[in-house]
Amino acid sequence: MAFQNKNLSVIAYANGFTLWHYAANETMTAISTSGYFDSVKTLMNTGDVVIINASDNTSIKKITVSGSISVAELA
Repeated sequence: MAFQNKNLSVIAYANGFTLWHYAANETMTAISTSGYFDSVKTLMNTGDVVIINASDNTSIKKITVSGSISVAELA
């Protein structure tokens, strides 16, 4: 299954930082794949954070935008 815009929402925005929420009936591995969020590349910025509710797990990840969007565990 692919990214669905209707499953993405903004929780908070301030000073150029956005906290996102994404929920989908997909595995965390599928959602965390580089490029998964590329269709909203113009909305997300490096340093933003996304809370992901996947079918098998829930996680908070940081966003990195370069050639494509990637998400990684917060360190």
